[in-house]
Amino acid sequence: MALTVALSTVRVFAAASLTDSLEEIFDLFEAARPGVRVVPQFGASNDLARQILAGAPAHLFFSADERQMDRAMAGGSIEEGSRRDLLSNQLVIVEGRAAAVPIRSPGDLERGGRIALADPEAAPAGVYARQYLEKLGLWDRVRARVVPTLDVRAALAAVASGNVDAGFVYRTDAILEPRVRVAFEVPRDEGPRIVYPLALVRGAGEGALALYTFLLSPEATAVFERYGFVVLREK
Repeated sequence: MALTVALSTVRVFAAASLTDSLEEIFDLFEAARPGVRVVPQFGASNDLARQILAGAPAHLFFSADERQMDRAMAGGSIEEGSRRDLLSNQLVIVEGRAAAVPIRSPGDLERGGRIALADPEAAPAGVYARQYLEKLGLWDRVRARVVPTLDVRAALAAVASGNVDAGFVYRTDAILEPRVRVAFEVPRDEGPRIVYPLALVRGAGEGALALYTFLLSPEATAVFERYGFVVLREK
């Protein structure tokens, strides 16, 4: 008679831009811990934070910006002392590979055409892009042509499909999509500070703690770096 092994489920709420790297890391983790099954939910960090605050069954929260983690912490949803600023990224402007007149600088966005951003009022990638355009004095000149999307992957898809002329996404997203090209990279010292905090949700349990530890490991670091993320080292 075969024995049934009970699986421990770890539910991870993570930013959409982490999808590909985390799926690979979760496969590695599950291979090393066959008794644990990881169930991810990817989306805009603002929406994930809202769900966690509403009591959604999450065990780990991996946000694409500090503000959404701050919200979850202020609401008492985060395990004290577990927050760790783990990754950074870079904003880029992308356009379709068949674009007739290439974009060479943010100022070229004034020429016309529609621009996809993750929701510039709430989703981290969109907020970062809006802050950068405000800094350059361009936001009020282009905002009427901004097409807000649910998250950064949706903005990337809009550019890739040709439904918009350009978009702001993370560099890590752009390099995964062959139908777009990076037209402009926002210099790290000129753009907003992009930080991905990781934390345990209160009452997460042993399986979640094991995954949290694995996400800090050299194996996970190698995957993140291969996908283009900057891994922040503890000082």
